[in-house]
Amino acid sequence: MSKESRKIEEQFSIKHASAYGIGQFSDAIASQLFTFLVFTFYYAVVGLDMDFITIGFIIWSVWNAFNDPLLGALSDRTRTKWGRRTPYIIAAIGPLCVIMILLWTPLLATNMTKFIYFLIIIILWDLFYTMYDLNYASLFPEMFQDLSKRAKANTIKQIFSIIGLIFAFMGPTFFIPELANPDYLTNYSYAGIFMSIVIAIGAIFLILFGIRERTEFSEDYKTAPPLLGSLKFSLKNKGFRTFIIANLCHWFVVGMLPTIVPLYGSFVLGEKNSTILGLLLGVTFISAAIFVFFWRYVVVKVGVRKGFMISMATFIITLAPFMFTSDVTFGFIAFFLVGIGLAGDLLYVDLVLAAVIDQDELTTGIRREGGYYGINALITKLSTILIILSINIVFRNVGWMVFTEEVDLTTVVFGLRCLMFIFPAIALIIGILSMSRFPITKEKYEQLKLDVEKLHKEKIEKTSTK
Repeated sequence: MSKESRKIEEQFSIKHASAYGIGQFSDAIASQLFTFLVFTFYYAVVGLDMDFITIGFIIWSVWNAFNDPLLGALSDRTRTKWGRRTPYIIAAIGPLCVIMILLWTPLLATNMTKFIYFLIIIILWDLFYTMYDLNYASLFPEMFQDLSKRAKANTIKQIFSIIGLIFAFMGPTFFIPELANPDYLTNYSYAGIFMSIVIAIGAIFLILFGIRERTEFSEDYKTAPPLLGSLKFSLKNKGFRTFIIANLCHWFVVGMLPTIVPLYGSFVLGEKNSTILGLLLGVTFISAAIFVFFWRYVVVKVGVRKGFMISMATFIITLAPFMFTSDVTFGFIAFFLVGIGLAGDLLYVDLVLAAVIDQDELTTGIRREGGYYGINALITKLSTILIILSINIVFRNVGWMVFTEEVDLTTVVFGLRCLMFIFPAIALIIGILSMSRFPITKEKYEQLKLDVEKLHKEKIEKTSTK
């Protein structure tokens, strides 16, 4: 093995992968606290009607169409003595923590003031969350260079992610006795303060110990394309096109479940206690933490393409009990089973996108993680629009556009069951069909790994001679 190869090999360690992975703990809390509670809070607690919420998220998605790819392209073209990604992570974390508090302190004068506050605050949240998340995620394929290292590092990262998810679902329940009760509006702000402190602690640890930007990519900013060029190059990539469709379907499901659980638990399972509802989701991610090791074994055996498809098919099967479960006891079993399919999907997303970025580097000669993760962030945000539109369609048909507990339970229960199984199952089938066209098979990935390693050695040699 050459000196350059040994240098790349020595850069991976469990200690460093853990220091990087803890950044995902903060990331997961910020994103899933938003996903878990924002809809229920503004719909059931603040009293904003379903149409206003839908319009707000549609405007938000238009903002994301510019915000996410722009931040990605800007990151790729940045040069500082701290690297391309680090300055954005540092700049984002303070404002993000403040916004995580302000999310739960709405203006309550009129329906319009509630709507305007809701719209402004979710846009600001997205600006700073994307700045943190995009640059954090962009470091992953750069820092961990082959499938074996990525599988190990991503396992550690996803364990931190799952811990963060459990924290996001359980933490607020210690402050909020009933998630869908307007009497506990103030309790949401207390939960927001506490969770923001936890997010800051994890992010600070990442900044101090987990970030390592590689020197061989330090000159890539010079040839990184601007926004429109980045969009053009990325969308011409067949692997990326098939991936983003599958990932959109994945995030539709991952976003739908926590969004609906507070109402599903209250009206289908008959359980209003917020701690129990948090535990239901907690059980899902404890299960996912267990089964992520199984899916890591699968990816090494069959590759990222087949592995992702198998995990999505498994996800469909494990979601089926939501159509029949009617009490909390069976609810815990159903949520545990969901963790089996969820674990695979969480593991494979980063691995598939990393392979796409490697392939792109061979074509263009530069690494454009920021551009790809920026467009991918936009796609995942679009899943929120699909989630809200799906909820709007169902709630409109069951006569529940404005929250009230005096509803026809038969139709509401069926609607909530459909949102927990039928809609996600359709999305996952589309995702499987899209991934079946993903061009990077296990055999092609092995050759891709060798070609990328050769390119990186050439970059190291060029950098060392300057």
